[in-house]
Amino acid sequence: MNSDIALIEKYFPELTDLQKEQFSQLKPLYEEWNAQINVISRKDVAFLYERHVLHSLSIAKFISFKKGAKLMDLGCGGGFPGIPLAILFPEVSFTLIDSIGKKIKVVQEISTAIGLQNIQAHHMRAEKVEDTFDFVITRAVAPMMDLVKWTRKKYSKINKHEIDNGVIALKGGDLSAELATWGNRKTVLSLTNYFEEDFFETKQIIHIPVKNKNK
Repeated sequence: MNSDIALIEKYFPELTDLQKEQFSQLKPLYEEWNAQINVISRKDVAFLYERHVLHSLSIAKFISFKKGAKLMDLGCGGGFPGIPLAILFPEVSFTLIDSIGKKIKVVQEISTAIGLQNIQAHHMRAEKVEDTFDFVITRAVAPMMDLVKWTRKKYSKINKHEIDNGVIALKGGDLSAELATWGNRKTVLSLTNYFEEDFFETKQIIHIPVKNKNK
């Protein structure tokens, strides 16, 4: 367990004791829940901190969310990237949604078990969410065109951060065709900018600004 937390501390050395404790609780909790409900790949459980926790936290290397910011984790699955980011940013509000109810149950149970106060988790689709956010975060749940379409009316009209409100997605592989639509508006960065582990060689973070079209 210490080596798992050491990996997180390697890149996030300013963690509080509470945050270290919350991160340390994730592995036994996910092992327990994954034995009942397959929320992450069985072969990935042993690599939880690298392939799920640290991968999720790459968003925090790209942007530091401000106090009071509101984020939606679209298609959160078992709670990634939302739960690790909620641990790191306790003064930011996270709404985690997924269309699969049993995964939301896992998110709710794990969030409660580690004492997170800044997460809401809902079994629903993005189009049905009645709120606005600074950013929508997600891990490879759909093509970017769909992510933008589903969330276009979900963004606050006030930009509080150094980048415009919009989608921040974690993806892998060749995305050139998928991202061609946005030209110079998009930002695409390799996660090797942040992490040295081999796992991140093909992983990227994408930001696409989205204007709220509500009248």
